Amino acid sequence: MSSDEDKNPGGLMSRRMMRGFSPAALKKAREARKVGRAALARSAGVSSSTVRRWENGQVSPGVDLLAQVAVVLGIEISDVVLVPVDTRYPGDWRVLKGLTQMQLAAAVGVTTEVIGAIERGERVVPYVIAAKLAKKLGISVEELVAANRRAHDRGLDEPA
Repeated sequence: MSSDEDKNPGGLMSRRMMRGFSPAALKKAREARKVGRAALARSAGVSSSTVRRWENGQVSPGVDLLAQVAVVLGIEISDVVLVPVDTRYPGDWRVLKGLTQMQLAAAVGVTTEVIGAIERGERVVPYVIAAKLAKKLGISVEELVAANRRAHDRGLDEPA
């Protein structure tokens, strides 16, 4: 087990690149605030090599780590996750709020399976759930429904 896995036994690192994550924007934000890789790594509970891998685009941080990094750097997640509003999926809105699927599910009273299905466009979001999700995500119900529809209609090889 690597040192990062020791520090993050819950698997806080994403196995695939986060949609819209900009390694260059993260590096630029870190450097603009004169925060070293080691200091950022320490605050996130990972190694400095992990931060280097984020900045080199080899991996992306999990949403919970990214939320923590944004606080440390005094930035918004949207400064380093660049997804145009009119192309966002439900999962993008969640990431921009710094929430994991588990956190969002608990906040609105559904299972993580329901959140995952909505984010992947495998399930049409019922209005009562859409209203709760939209409120928690700070968007309109219409935007959430449109994001769910985009996820449903995306290309076969395009991840949601």
